[in-house]
Amino acid sequence: MQRRLYQGRDFRRAQNIEELREMARRRLPNFSFEYVEGGSDDEVTLKRNRAIFESVTLQPRTLRDVGQRTLERSFFNKPAQLPFMVGPTGFNGLLTQDGDLQLARAAANAGIPFVLSNASTTSMEDIASVDNIRAWMQIYLYRTRDHVARLVERAQRLNLEAIVVTTDSAILGNREWDKRNYVKPLLLDVRNHLDVLCHPRWIWDVLVPNGVPRFKNLGDLLPPGQDTVKGAASALAAELDPSLNWDDIAWLRDMWRGKLIVKGMIHPDDARLAMQYGVDGVVLSNHGGRQLDGAVSAMETLPEVARICRGQMEVFLDGGFRRGSDIAKALLLGASGVLIGRAGIYGLAAGKGPGAAHAIDILRNELDRTLGLLGCCRLEELTPDLIHAPHWRALAEAIRN
Repeated sequence: MQRRLYQGRDFRRAQNIEELREMARRRLPNFSFEYVEGGSDDEVTLKRNRAIFESVTLQPRTLRDVGQRTLERSFFNKPAQLPFMVGPTGFNGLLTQDGDLQLARAAANAGIPFVLSNASTTSMEDIASVDNIRAWMQIYLYRTRDHVARLVERAQRLNLEAIVVTTDSAILGNREWDKRNYVKPLLLDVRNHLDVLCHPRWIWDVLVPNGVPRFKNLGDLLPPGQDTVKGAASALAAELDPSLNWDDIAWLRDMWRGKLIVKGMIHPDDARLAMQYGVDGVVLSNHGGRQLDGAVSAMETLPEVARICRGQMEVFLDGGFRRGSDIAKALLLGASGVLIGRAGIYGLAAGKGPGAAHAIDILRNELDRTLGLLGCCRLEELTPDLIHAPHWRALAEAIRN
């Protein structure tokens, strides 16, 4: 019998993230899934983000007592139940009703931080009200700095733990496959209109209750009546600021009292500058392969940045994480933790909030199994000798020396 992934709708039967991805693809209209899935230009970086994990081979130890294991990890001296968190993803209201809120609840129940996207369809006030939430807010430094200042003030009033400022989108990447779905910005072509009609469950879930989802954290930035995910596209593109520079980070640092994390850097020299500007953490990222095509994977630059920042800043990364073993490899190479993006929203799109929780559980179980099979009980026991590939092992050893 030919192998194939589960073809049904019960997300609980998904064995891995790839199976959730296929369920999400079937449930969503093409234009919505393409927004989640696509990368820029020829999608070389998008593919590299996944391929890089195969080059990091593991060398497990045996005959060790691994009967009692823990996956707990501290971020900024506060404990988290897992060494990963839910990263910022926009337009989640086009996946399921109240998508951001459902993701946040899944993260809170798992005991991990949740990073709300600036382009979210749920307000940060609603996210902050979730029980046991550890909320971080992602922002863009738009041309209208007064809007950014008001956004920071809202985050201060809510006592959010961290702001994550994304810096790799001063110029929007060329996402050709996404563009092909439209005859002009966010006006679907005939083929995609017909495809939407073939997804009645999605229509009933997303469009029937309240119409086209609206952005909830961008109201004072957008023209009146242009706060829907359809109407805001051109306005947001015009607000991207190519003049963004480190002076803007200094301005934000002076204004924000909580933890400040810079997301989107990939060069070690930028990590050095981040320390000079009083940043508390960095997220190594190529924006999920959606910005500069041909950019390195965050995994490739991680060991050098971890060596530079050791003991001074938290070093996170994202990009292509689909297995618990992927997360273990990042920790072996010096990461403080990992942000999951597509992996979580595949679960959200496949099964709403419970589907997102299932995606987190899949990664938790895979990571726990990987830890035990490597001969470890705690994440702190992930040492360079467990890496076999000479190149990666040398880099991991350099971090600790």
